Amino acid sequence: MRCVFISIRCRPGTSYKVAEQIALREIHSELHSTSGPFDLLMKLYVPPEADVGKFINENLLDIDGIERTETTLTFKAF
Repeated sequence: MRCVFISIRCRPGTSYKVAEQIALREIHSELHSTSGPFDLLMKLYVPPEADVGKFINENLLDIDGIERTETTLTFKAF
């Protein structure tokens, strides 16, 4: 499994609704509210055979309220 972090910016007033929708899909390992330019930070594991972009598009980006995302790929945990 490949570990990926996704920063999520939500439309104003929708971050809790977006977080609830993510939680219902059970695709994440961790989900945190954050300060700064993004509202949520999600850690998820993408199956090794899956295309990361397609996995994110099909499982996350159709949630109403998501305005922008930024994906960080990881290589090695220390």
